[in-house]
Amino acid sequence: MLEPSNNNELPPIPGKRYFTIGEVSDLCEVKPHVLRYWEQEFPQLKPVKRRGNRRYYQRQDVVMIRQIRSLLYEQGYTIGGARLQLTETGKEDGKLSSETIQNMLSELEEIKAILNS
Repeated sequence: MLEPSNNNELPPIPGKRYFTIGEVSDLCEVKPHVLRYWEQEFPQLKPVKRRGNRRYYQRQDVVMIRQIRSLLYEQGYTIGGARLQLTETGKEDGKLSSETIQNMLSELEEIKAILNS
C-alpha cells in the first residue's frame, strides 16, 4: 500500500486544456486500464470522447482521479465506499457554496449601507 505522503509526490498538472489517457496515467501514476475501469465505477468521471472513441480528460477529471486514487490506495476505501465519499463531498460542497453566497450577500448589503450613509 502507498504511504499517505505519496499523493504529494505526484507530478504537477500542466496548464493544458485536454489530456490523453496516457498523460493522465503518468500524472496520476495509475495504469490506463484502471482509468477505464474507474470510468465505469464513478459516474462523476466522464472524459470527453472524440474520433475513434479516444478519451480526452480535462483538468477537473485529473483532480477527480487523484481524489479517487487517494481514497482507494492511501485511505483504504473500497470502490463503493470511495463512490459514496465522493457523492457526500459533492453535497457538502453545494451546501458550503450556498452558505458562502449568503455570507457574501449580507456583507455586500453592509457595504452598501455604509456607502449610502
